[in-house]
Amino acid sequence: MNSRRTFIKQTGLAAAGVLLMPSLAFKPSKKKVGIQLYSLREQLPKDVKGVIRKVAQTGFKEVETYGYSVKDKFWGLDAKAFKALLDENDLSAPSGHYGMDEFIKSGNAEELKSYIEAANIVGGKYITVPWLGEPLRANLDDFKKVSAKLNQAAEICKASGLKLAYHNHDFEFHPYGDSNGYQVMLKETDPNLVHFEMDLYWVVRSGNDPVKLFEAHPGRFPMWHVKDMDKVNSHINTEAGSGSIDFKAIFKEAKLAGLKHAFLEQENFAMDPYASIKKSYNYISTELMSKD
Repeated sequence: MNSRRTFIKQTGLAAAGVLLMPSLAFKPSKKKVGIQLYSLREQLPKDVKGVIRKVAQTGFKEVETYGYSVKDKFWGLDAKAFKALLDENDLSAPSGHYGMDEFIKSGNAEELKSYIEAANIVGGKYITVPWLGEPLRANLDDFKKVSAKLNQAAEICKASGLKLAYHNHDFEFHPYGDSNGYQVMLKETDPNLVHFEMDLYWVVRSGNDPVKLFEAHPGRFPMWHVKDMDKVNSHINTEAGSGSIDFKAIFKEAKLAGLKHAFLEQENFAMDPYASIKKSYNYISTELMSKD
C-alpha cells in the first residue's frame, strides 16, 4: 500500500528435487504462524515491549521485523536486547525486511553487513528485500541488473550463514511485452541462493495466480505473506479468511511452493488492531495450518 512504500523510501530502506525428498518437505504447523510486525507499525515505536508481548499472547510463534538500521535499531532496542525480548516471549524472528536499495545502486556492502550482524544476533535465517525504489526498476534491463545484485548480496549472506529473499508488491508484474520483472528475477537469480517471499495479496491483486507460479518455479517460495483482500475494495486489506482470496486452495500447494514460514500481514484495520490480528491468527491456525 502507499503508506508502506512511503515508509520504506523514508527509511532508506529447492528446487523440484527437494520436493521429492520427504525429509525436506514442509508440513505446515500450527506452531509456525507468524506476523510481519509492519502490521503494528503505529503501535511498535510507542511500546515495543508491550506490542511483542501482545503478539505472543495472541498465539504467534514467529515475527518478521522491518525497518532496522544502525541508527534506529529495532525500535530503539539493539539486536541483543531485541533478541532477549523475543526469548522472553517465546518468539523467534526467522526473517527481517531490510532496505537494499543502496547495495543495488552502488554495490556498497557496508549497510548489508550491518543487517547481517543484527540478523545473526537475533537468530534470523533470511535477509529479505522488501521493496525496490522506482529508479531501480524502469524496464526489464533494470530487473536484470537488480537480479545480478541480488545474487551478489545472497553470496555475502551465505558466507555469514544467512539466506537472501525478495518480497514482491505488484509493480514486479507490470507487463513489458510478454514478460515482467518478476519473471526476470525468477530466471536471472540463482535458485540455490535467492529465495522469494510471496505476498499473496499483491500477486492476486496484480491479476496473477500464486499456484501457477508455484508450478512454474517449485520450491522457490519458502515464505509467504498471508494478507487478505477486502471483498468490496480490492485496494485495502481485511482479516484473513474474511476477504476474497482463496487461501485454502493456495495452502494446499504449500509443499510445492517450498513453504517454511507464513506471516500474517495487514496494512489497514477496520477494528482494533489486536482484535484483528487475533481473528486472522485463529483463521490461519485452525483453517490453513495442519494441527499435526
